[in-house]
Amino acid sequence: MGLYRLLLRLLMPVLILHVLGQRLRGRVGAGALRERLALGAAEGADLWLHGASNGELTSVRWLLERLLAETPGLRIIVTCNSWTARAMVAGWGLPGLRVRLAPFDSPSAVRRFIAAWRPHALILIESELWPERIARMAERGPVIALGARMSEGSARNWRRVAGGLAAAMLGRIALLSAQDAGSETRFRALGLPQDRIAPRLMLKARATGQAATLPFAPPAARARLLLAASTHAGEEAVILTGFAQAREVFDLLILAPRHPRRSAEVADAIRASGLSHATRSAGEVPGPGTAVYLADTLGEMDAWYAMAGATVIGGTFGDAGGHTPYEPAAHGSAILHGPGTANFREVFARLDAAGAALAVTAETLGPALRGLTPARQAALAAAAPAVLAPADEAALLAALRPLLPQPSE
Repeated sequence: MGLYRLLLRLLMPVLILHVLGQRLRGRVGAGALRERLALGAAEGADLWLHGASNGELTSVRWLLERLLAETPGLRIIVTCNSWTARAMVAGWGLPGLRVRLAPFDSPSAVRRFIAAWRPHALILIESELWPERIARMAERGPVIALGARMSEGSARNWRRVAGGLAAAMLGRIALLSAQDAGSETRFRALGLPQDRIAPRLMLKARATGQAATLPFAPPAARARLLLAASTHAGEEAVILTGFAQAREVFDLLILAPRHPRRSAEVADAIRASGLSHATRSAGEVPGPGTAVYLADTLGEMDAWYAMAGATVIGGTFGDAGGHTPYEPAAHGSAILHGPGTANFREVFARLDAAGAALAVTAETLGPALRGLTPARQAALAAAAPAVLAPADEAALLAALRPLLPQPSE
């Protein structure tokens, strides 16, 4: 732990400069650095919940709403790593809920944050395991990890670089619910005591397909629209090639990169493919002659899922590990994915085995798309919800409730 703390102290100037740079580029608000340093105003809280960004926090909103409803007067401070997630949580308007950017995981920032907010327990979401936060909060009350994910690569890196730190960190966790069997096994191998393991929970299985207001009238029937969701560098060329081979089936490709800041790079890839395109951030709307719509904005993915009859899951044609199949399934969009599914390996395997998704490669994407008739899309979309239905959460909630604080007087 000492080496970790020394490293954080040495990195602090870099972290501060990074936040200042984000502020100059308009990516965070004026108070971002003060919140990262835990210098902002605090109102006191009973529970601290931390999730990285929009997806993680959206997946746990149901739990926040349930806890607030079951425990009148409960005060929760939510922290996150992105300004867009902060704005999203603030926009929920849930009584008793406050949101801030997470403090840096340094001794001074974490100490100030805890002293100011005075939480009695900490809930960490998915892969957000921070040694300093866990160590400091374990001195005050239980630390709980929900939907915890540990990939093979991450486990290997922990063992190689900081095996002792990982064991000490996991030894301080009071309860951990892994999102899959593989993650649970890896947490145990890294040092999580057997008696701290709770029933598994895949938080994103709670995706309900939020009602979406379409930003424009779809230019064609739903079965003629294809979505590429949350793509990464190198994937756009693969998907554009596959789409070009299936123009008799699909009229429009909605191409939504994971990071909108890559918009210019993605636009170059579209031009290189020879396909016409319109751009969402420019206020453009796809017309009859538009082949690709570059959806380079944040917060509109539900609209694209609702509009497209089929969705190609981004992050599965490279080493990103793949993104969630739950949201497209909740919106009734047929699912296709590449071979890189490490983040949701068990989930995609179940979908494939049940005939509820199509597993493709860069070479077979085009032929698979050509076979996606309206009837085939409907069959895939109808099969997915049963496969992805969330498990019974009663056992997990029963284990969780005794560890949660009651409202402060």
